[in-house]
Amino acid sequence: MTVTEIVTRLRRMGNARNVAGMARFGIATKGTLGISIYDLRPLAREIGIDHHLARRLWATELHEARILAGFIEDPGKMTEAQMERWVRDFDSWDVCDQVTEVFVRTPFAGRKIREWARRDEEFVKRAAFAMISELAWHGKTAPDATFEPFLKLIVRAADDERNYVRKAVNWALRNIGKRNAALNRRAIAVARDLQRRDSRSARWIASDALRELTGEAVQRRVRGQHRPVPRRTPSGRTRRA
Repeated sequence: MTVTEIVTRLRRMGNARNVAGMARFGIATKGTLGISIYDLRPLAREIGIDHHLARRLWATELHEARILAGFIEDPGKMTEAQMERWVRDFDSWDVCDQVTEVFVRTPFAGRKIREWARRDEEFVKRAAFAMISELAWHGKTAPDATFEPFLKLIVRAADDERNYVRKAVNWALRNIGKRNAALNRRAIAVARDLQRRDSRSARWIASDALRELTGEAVQRRVRGQHRPVPRRTPSGRTRRA
């Protein structure tokens, strides 16, 4: 499929009523067609991994085309320069959270997390903590020591009052704390320290994380009994905003 063919197909799949629904979840509406992620993923499988096509789809500036670009991109062919270009283009939390799933599989993931967590742009900073969250959830073989520097980044960013940053910081802390019993205890300790800060954002992050990490479901999980299922929005995206 060519870019033109894909964009034509995306426009046919679009639903203006869905755009209004997405807006209620804080999803940007500029260039948005209103396509469910459940429809984008089968299309991505049909297209297959294609680095050059992913770059061309990104250049269209269409919301769903950029999510699709993340789905079909080859992490082994991404460069740091491309990652920097894409992260600067993020204008919506859902694009950020979906595309960081491919970022975290590149050889540059750790370095980008450290760099972007210290950047000031809202979605660049969110991208760092979205990547930590993805690594904590999907990085099954990552040793516990991998996450100690990330907990320090969480502590450093916890005072950021911006909604999309603080929610990503919270998401990262919760996912680290759901990996196993040892990291659960460590994340709870970090959250309790944040609770004592003179910062509304830090206290909110801490309270929300503690409610989940000390709850029965997570405590069963870290003892190896259950894995929680992420909640999803009506559009099919995991609700992380």
